[in-house]
Amino acid sequence: MKSSNSKMAQTIFRLSIFAILAAIIVLMFPRYNNSFRYHYEVGKPWGYNTLTADFDFPIFKTEDQLAKEQQQLLSTFVPSYKYIRSAQRQVMVISLQEMEWLKTENYTRIAVMQNKVAKNYTLSNIYTPKSAYEHFGYECAQNLVRDTALTTSMRDKLLATLSPSQGMIQKDEKIIEKGELVTERTFQILQSLSRAYEDETVGNRQRTLTTIGESLLVLLFLCLFVVYLYVFRQAYVRKTSTVLFFCLQMLIVIALACMALRFNLSVYLIPFVWVPILTRVFLDSRTALFLHFTTILITSVIVPAPVEFFFIQIVAGMVAVSSLSDMTRRAQLVQTAGWILFAQTIAYTAITFAHTGDISSIDPWNYLYFFISAILTVGCYGLIYLFEKIFHFISSITLVELTDINSELLHTLAERAPGTFQHSMQVSNLATEAAKTIGANALLVRTGALYHDIGKIADPLYYVENQQGAENPLLQMDPRDAAQVVIAHVTEGEKIARRNHLPEAIINFITTHHGTSLVRYFYNTYCNAHPNEKIDESLFRYPGAKPTTKEGAILMMADAVEARSRSLNDYSEASIAKAVNLMIDSQIADGQFSETPLSFKDVEDIRRVFVNRLTAMNHHRISYPTLNK
Repeated sequence: MKSSNSKMAQTIFRLSIFAILAAIIVLMFPRYNNSFRYHYEVGKPWGYNTLTADFDFPIFKTEDQLAKEQQQLLSTFVPSYKYIRSAQRQVMVISLQEMEWLKTENYTRIAVMQNKVAKNYTLSNIYTPKSAYEHFGYECAQNLVRDTALTTSMRDKLLATLSPSQGMIQKDEKIIEKGELVTERTFQILQSLSRAYEDETVGNRQRTLTTIGESLLVLLFLCLFVVYLYVFRQAYVRKTSTVLFFCLQMLIVIALACMALRFNLSVYLIPFVWVPILTRVFLDSRTALFLHFTTILITSVIVPAPVEFFFIQIVAGMVAVSSLSDMTRRAQLVQTAGWILFAQTIAYTAITFAHTGDISSIDPWNYLYFFISAILTVGCYGLIYLFEKIFHFISSITLVELTDINSELLHTLAERAPGTFQHSMQVSNLATEAAKTIGANALLVRTGALYHDIGKIADPLYYVENQQGAENPLLQMDPRDAAQVVIAHVTEGEKIARRNHLPEAIINFITTHHGTSLVRYFYNTYCNAHPNEKIDESLFRYPGAKPTTKEGAILMMADAVEARSRSLNDYSEASIAKAVNLMIDSQIADGQFSETPLSFKDVEDIRRVFVNRLTAMNHHRISYPTLNK
């Protein structure tokens, strides 16, 4: 009961992670002009249903129109100056700086207040102290001072007469039909409607409904992804680390998209293909595409041109997954980025032509954005390393690096335990072929096979493959003690692996390659020597755990079969087949594969591969004749 409650609690916790992700995403969504989400451009067709006005609203003038009208209006405006009466001849004199300001502002007249009456003067009748002296032959003091308060007040009153709108759109009036081209006039009306939605009286109601709609859409898309996991990839959804991996990927790219929109940047700068690339490197293609679709659907809720965006990004994701069938070299990521750039360029050009049929509708800046995004795609290599460390995943690149037999740990194994090293190489070959046959991860099992016996480095001479004909010290020991020495290579191997920072996936091969099986040789020896004694099997059993993956099961079979084949006297196909079947049947009977997803067909295919490979490895060569003397 407790176990059932624990599983239920873990399931609820993992589902809550998706719920928290949905809440964070909705909170991150840009809130500017949140209720009017249509995307439209002059000269392009209206891609939505026929739009009618929900309320009366004015048609606002464009900024260019307002600027021109303001300029025309201000061309009649004159600044106001105070006249300071003096005993001198009535000459209008202002400072040189003031005269330069009037000319800079393109004023040709000024208004001078005299006896509470304003009178206009042209600048040709206004002097500076210098020009007055040159004209009249005597010095004239400045007697005009700008009345800043009055000038500002008069200017504001004049601008206030300028109407910000021209005409009205009535409620239920048709604005534009689906497929109709957006003209300059229609664009102005749509812009006005967008501004009207920002009004407080309309905006509060609309923002509430919009937020509800966004939340439902995000939850719907995430629920569909969770359903996919439960139907097709239950192993992923049972691991909290994998759930966090999915959510973190979506959160990163969607957050970047929200930031781009807030700062008026193009969303095409964001490398959304990070999601399918990372998922494909660590997991599988199907999940990579489904997670990418989910991410793009959520982002489409907030981008300006959702259909165009969705089309281009789906194409990019499909190319990314297809070109990374198995990433084993860094150069593959560069090649993938190139293919993605090419695909996005073609997709954008094609969809623009299809919608408009006009080459002038192409925005050349988008090609630059695709190029920058492709460069950022290569930066995914750093994320691969980071996510490996955070979530204890293992990539193909890391596996390839680990299979280098010149690495320090494998070199030590070859030097201190050469027989074990050769055994590991043979097991690796057997397991790799079997994995390829049943569709398991061949590179993973190959790497695990190379390291599965590294625990024998500690005491290599206890193992027959390293004794080179010398006396076996285990035979001089009590079978129980000898069994414990043999069992110790598993626990010692785990310690060595952790000291050398091997990935958890490889350590799992070390700890599970014998499962909970018996050290049969010493168990049988002890049983024969003590026929009437109740035997404690735990003294002869490996600590486990049992393998839980196809790859772990393949390695267990390959390890046992390869070791058994070395004891054969007859290497005929029939003899090898009998040994293979006997060994695998005993493992199945012992329940060692009860926690793996192996099918009966998988087991039969593995048997066949082992028989064929062992027969080929142990083939007979012809004897070379000697020369007769």
